[in-house]
Amino acid sequence: MTNIRDVLAKNMKAYRNALGLSQAKLAERVDTSTHYIGMIETKNNFPSPEMLERIAAAIGIDTLDLFSTETNLPEMIKTCRKSALKDIKDLMGRFIDEKLKDLEKES
Repeated sequence: MTNIRDVLAKNMKAYRNALGLSQAKLAERVDTSTHYIGMIETKNNFPSPEMLERIAAAIGIDTLDLFSTETNLPEMIKTCRKSALKDIKDLMGRFIDEKLKDLEKES
């Protein structure tokens, strides 16, 4: 029988590691404490549905993926990398837009 806390803890840690995030960095993205993330990953706490959604969004996955027992690590890493690259692309686009506006003001 599969324990939902075990699956959540394993998948959350695997996704976090695939993105190269520390517990502290994930906590920052989720707007919670490092201690709380650690408590989830050690199966000592179980998050609310709202917190699960925030964690999944911070990792760049669907909430239900946190509970998949068919986790495929290579695919997981690919998914996380795509999400991270999309975030970088969005940030760079905003940066370029800001710099263009600054140049227009100087003209």
